[in-house]
Amino acid sequence: MPDPSPARSRRPGRRVTAVLLPALFLLCAAASGPPAAGAPGPGRPVVEVAEGPVRGRAHGAYDTFDGVPYAAAPTGPLRWRPPRPAPRRAGVLDAGAPRARCPQLPAIGPGGPSGSEDCLFLNVTAPAGRGAGRPVMVWFHGGGFRLGSGDLYRPDPLSVRGDAVVVTVNYRLGVLGFFGHPELGGAPDFGIADQQAALRWVRANAARFGGDPDRVTVFGESAGGLSVCAHLVSPASAGLFARAIVQSGSCSTTMPPYSVLPTLGTYEPFVPEARTVADGVAAAAELGCGGRPAGTVLDCLRALPPGRLVTPALMDRFSGVAYGNSVLPVEPRRALESGRFHRVPVMQGSTLDEMRLFIAQTLDAYPVGGGQAYRDRLRTSFGASAPAVEAEYPQAAFPTAALAWATALSDASFTCPTLRDSRALARHVPTYGYLFSDRGAPNFTGLPEPAGFPYGAAHGFELPYLFTTAPLAPAQRTLSDRMTGYWTRFARGGSPNGPGSPAWPVFGSSPASVLSLGPGDGGIRPVDAATAHHCALWDSLPPPAPTTTAPDRKVTP
Repeated sequence: MPDPSPARSRRPGRRVTAVLLPALFLLCAAASGPPAAGAPGPGRPVVEVAEGPVRGRAHGAYDTFDGVPYAAAPTGPLRWRPPRPAPRRAGVLDAGAPRARCPQLPAIGPGGPSGSEDCLFLNVTAPAGRGAGRPVMVWFHGGGFRLGSGDLYRPDPLSVRGDAVVVTVNYRLGVLGFFGHPELGGAPDFGIADQQAALRWVRANAARFGGDPDRVTVFGESAGGLSVCAHLVSPASAGLFARAIVQSGSCSTTMPPYSVLPTLGTYEPFVPEARTVADGVAAAAELGCGGRPAGTVLDCLRALPPGRLVTPALMDRFSGVAYGNSVLPVEPRRALESGRFHRVPVMQGSTLDEMRLFIAQTLDAYPVGGGQAYRDRLRTSFGASAPAVEAEYPQAAFPTAALAWATALSDASFTCPTLRDSRALARHVPTYGYLFSDRGAPNFTGLPEPAGFPYGAAHGFELPYLFTTAPLAPAQRTLSDRMTGYWTRFARGGSPNGPGSPAWPVFGSSPASVLSLGPGDGGIRPVDAATAHHCALWDSLPPPAPTTTAPDRKVTP
């Protein structure tokens, strides 16, 4: 999970992702328990896909087909190349259990890399009985573009209760997925290109699992939500999906400098291509491949074993998605503002207490004191705007200064940027906004809560309500049923509304047009989120400037 110890690196903003999503990685890891592959039999359904037949597993109300290749292995000479089509197979592929995850480092603690470069697999969960015309939902996992895999998420509630075909996807991570160099012609965002290849595979094969290839919804959380943002604005994603759901990862997500640790600069998930290319040149020199004749540096780098590349420094340095290339010609938030995105319905939102999970991991090393210490923190992160922020978030209004700080950061980094993006989207397409508000959501991270600092509705805490992850209380199970219905109805027809659930207003139809998602009577209701979260203040401030000093940092969404 988050590691608050300093890590030497060139750009202080990037490691903010290291505290954000390793948390999520652990949440889902605790929930995953993939079955072992078994012998052929009545519990082993077979589906013929374009590359050859695959044999899955039956689970009563649903079937799973795990570890299905959607592209050729990006190994050897295919390292740092766009994904190639998966080869045709001669026999039946055993898809009874997930296959290798992409190379990555442990979420917490020491340890070397795990996984394999041969990792471009996806997992399909479909209602039993093939049927036809079901909505298809394609999930991109979180992990700060450095961690995670599709098999960590068990989507059977969406498939069974929502009658949907759900696909979870592996994609290249860190230095293997987001490297840049002049010999590559820039920074081609291989991880995003992998996701696009998976979407092409889904379009070609969805009907074989009972899905409708014209009703594909992309959805994801944190780095997965940022991935969905990328697809909304990427020309190369045109025609690959019909709806989009962004969870805690809008195009404008950012994090103020030094807000989590004094050595952590601004977190920015999307970075200029030139920055990534410059980093690639520096990394090549550090790895002993610099100073070679033109056209041979990549040959040297491709000959290196994965262990030389999958290091904390390099996975961190190359965990930003580059823009200014063919995948993302324009910075995503700017593309949204100017209306340059695919015209599909969008549902997006955040959790009420996003930043508590991250702040909790650094409180021991970087405590948030009261009085003057709180004001010092405000000045460090917000400069001349600190008095205006303190006026809206006075320490006296909160049980502790740490909770005041986490609340201000949640609004500044997630809630209000998401609402800004929703306003831009709503000018052109049907848009639905939510705020997950269950402060009693289960803490399935395995991380202890600091005294006096509850996690509440923290980053990723909505996931147990959509995936099989953690036990829920009766009122929370009802909320889970409602959320599953909203998500799958949106995937089916472009609107989350339907019989038996509170109405979800279109974003912008009134000031109270964001749906608060909480348990119990009245827990699901429209709210004026912009007013409640002081978005007039945050919208009036300039976005955090990229930081170019303080080289020690460590955090991640």
